[in-house]
Amino acid sequence: MKQWSLKKLKRLLVAVVGITILIIGIAMIVLPGPAVVVIPLALGILATEFAWARRMLHIVRDRIQRSTSNAKTNNEQNHREKSL
Repeated sequence: MKQWSLKKLKRLLVAVVGITILIIGIAMIVLPGPAVVVIPLALGILATEFAWARRMLHIVRDRIQRSTSNAKTNNEQNHREKSL
């Protein structure tokens, strides 16, 4: 019975901390702050206990990787155009 209570307490603590940080990260989308860092951090915390957060974290990682890849490609193309 005691282990069950500790597991539930840990899950609740992770949920409260993760959701609080996630709300702060979402607010940083319109407010000054590093939302791109805070939101994945919050999802990482939540992913330790929740499968839905794990899935969202994978989606966010994929989108960030695609965005940085596209930005690098665009930067290289712009650099080549300026060189000509």
